[in-house]
Amino acid sequence: MKKKVVTFGEIMLRLTTPDNLRIQQSHDFLVNYGGSEANVAISIANFGGEVEFITRLPDNALGDTCLSELRSHNIGTGHVLTGGNRLGTYYMEKAAAMRNSKVIYDREHSAFSELKPGMINWRDAFKDASIFHWSGIDAALTPGLADVCKEAIDTAKEMGLTISYDINYRKNLWNYGKSAQEVLRPLMVSSDIIFGSEGEYALVTGLKAPGFKATRNGEAYDLEAYEAFCKGISEQIPNCKYIYIALRNVISSVHHTFAGILYSHGTMKHTRVFDIDEVVDCVGVGDAFCGAMLYAQHAFEDEQKRVDFSTAASVLKNTIAGDYNMVKVAEVEGLLAKHENGEVAR
Repeated sequence: MKKKVVTFGEIMLRLTTPDNLRIQQSHDFLVNYGGSEANVAISIANFGGEVEFITRLPDNALGDTCLSELRSHNIGTGHVLTGGNRLGTYYMEKAAAMRNSKVIYDREHSAFSELKPGMINWRDAFKDASIFHWSGIDAALTPGLADVCKEAIDTAKEMGLTISYDINYRKNLWNYGKSAQEVLRPLMVSSDIIFGSEGEYALVTGLKAPGFKATRNGEAYDLEAYEAFCKGISEQIPNCKYIYIALRNVISSVHHTFAGILYSHGTMKHTRVFDIDEVVDCVGVGDAFCGAMLYAQHAFEDEQKRVDFSTAASVLKNTIAGDYNMVKVAEVEGLLAKHENGEVAR
């Protein structure tokens, strides 16, 4: 059985202010690389999965560094295109106490954003793959990229791949005159797997999200409301086989609670609530969920195990600085075992 996952997206330069400084205060930045779909690919590879990353990079030292970064994580780069003049960049101000994090994107005219239909040989890229993963960020950048997403989805569907989609709504990226709902709804109906927060699902479906308010480890939440919410999503997107939802309550910048839901074949699986009281970096937590989820699709037959594993991996990402979830399968399994044995309590 083919197990390779192909992910499509932009890898960027991440410049983070040190010591919780504001951008106006900082004279230095911490340099990392990242981007939603690249983060997903790295998570899969860290778990031992086979993954190929499709993007376009400039032919300069920054592009070369990105390639080296991807290859260092055992990511396939055989279908990465070279061209354009610049690498997308984002500036990151980390959250502190009750102050929210802040991101400034500088990705206009990046090599990736200038992709157009016909530039990527999707048939070659998908030849040995089982899953194609993309996200709403790809379609948000330019109309041309939205068309590239459609081209990729249509080809993947024709070739029999499973389509995985992360809603990944970023309000400040939708600037070319079309709304996220207008662009994403026609693209997402072909998805076999969808991931998002409850707020993102509410945005694209118009359904009211129940609202996750848990404040402590193991707390009960309204499963009946979430089952009705999932049923409503499934009725709107009937072709989707797996609906994954990440539930997060941000109590402060360093204290979050987290849980996960999987709705498939008319039934809902849910995890317990995790209490994360020392958040180091919550950037890429959703990507960590997606990477673990796509690994779990091949690794585990049991659907409860899939959502448990994906959620626990996402919880662990909160403890790791940078975009990537640098954890192994044994670490995720270890966290789950501690909760099952009652060793983690608050």
